[in-house]
Amino acid sequence: MKKILAALLAAAVVCNITACARDNAPTGPVESSTIEDTAPESTPDAENAESAPKLARVTVEGTKFIADGKELWINGTNTPWQKWNDFTDGMDEEFWDTEFERLVADGVNCTRIWLNCNGESIVRLTDDGKVRNVNETHWEALDKLFDLADKHGIYIMPTLLSFDHFKEPVKSGQRWQGLIKSKEYSDVFAEKYVRAFCERYRDRSCIFAVDIMNEPDWVNENEECGKIPWDNISYLLGKCAAVIHENSDFIVTVGVAMIKYNSEKYQGNKVSDEYLKELTGSDNAYLDFYSTHYYNWMKSSFGFPCDKSPSEFGLAEAKPCVIGETHNDDEKEIGMTLADKYKSVYDNGWNGIMVWMQPSEDENVWSSYDLTKPAVKAMSELIPEKVFPNAE
Repeated sequence: MKKILAALLAAAVVCNITACARDNAPTGPVESSTIEDTAPESTPDAENAESAPKLARVTVEGTKFIADGKELWINGTNTPWQKWNDFTDGMDEEFWDTEFERLVADGVNCTRIWLNCNGESIVRLTDDGKVRNVNETHWEALDKLFDLADKHGIYIMPTLLSFDHFKEPVKSGQRWQGLIKSKEYSDVFAEKYVRAFCERYRDRSCIFAVDIMNEPDWVNENEECGKIPWDNISYLLGKCAAVIHENSDFIVTVGVAMIKYNSEKYQGNKVSDEYLKELTGSDNAYLDFYSTHYYNWMKSSFGFPCDKSPSEFGLAEAKPCVIGETHNDDEKEIGMTLADKYKSVYDNGWNGIMVWMQPSEDENVWSSYDLTKPAVKAMSELIPEKVFPNAE
């Protein structure tokens, strides 16, 4: 997410400030809206379905994403929520229909969406952190979301959790801290929510990959999130990865906030295959690719990734690598247009980039989308065979 901060010499100083950047997001209940159970019949919809890019299950071969035998490059964005905890009975189906159509028309092939922003009203926990149940309207809303993705031919990278779940002083934050501190309760979450997600949607080709958690770094570093040890955090991540691999063909990642925790150059790779397998005892506890986040406040401590290869930035060479979140409006700071940034990322061997956007005040257009549009459009014209590899 956008974090406009002065360059800091020590990463530890910025952690609490950065994690608070999302505090302006609405966290209260949203008003429910009526959702039609069936799509209205219309000729334009039929025409859109016929012309939409074809989607195939994405796999990994070496350091490449492959869709039906062809290389896929992620010309992506983040459209994380329209409101907050969208995906219950408050989902605005018309909004997502319109946005998916617009994104694909402008060359976007994948967008990252938070399926639940902090867990309230979706995954319900006991006071000590054990999953009680999942709101059934959540699944109904996701059915509609993925139907729309299929309709428009856009890949979704669903994010299942965020550090926001663990933030105090709200009661739910204390409950989620209780969950992640307990291996038993972490196992229950993986079985009751993650496995249910896989079993319900494992045949959906529109799901590019599953992002288990947004920026788990802050759960470790921030007082308000409990300063939970990495052993607990990575156990939950590894357990979820294992359940996904055991119950679907989805590829898996974690949106780590800083290269600091995704590289042996710094504090150690907290999502390495070795670490996740050691913690869980499962050979299925691994990530298929890395999707590290980057914002310019990190530059003084960890460098700038967009003019470097993933390995030069500090990531392991054995997996595909995507910049999973970054600025879309930092041209003046870095002396590089967003279109140049996308191309530089491609030229340096990354497998994609997904800039951060969220709804502006009227909730009808993405913030600074006028900056994003020419960049994604340019890439779709530069490498159309990799952005939409199965287009007819």
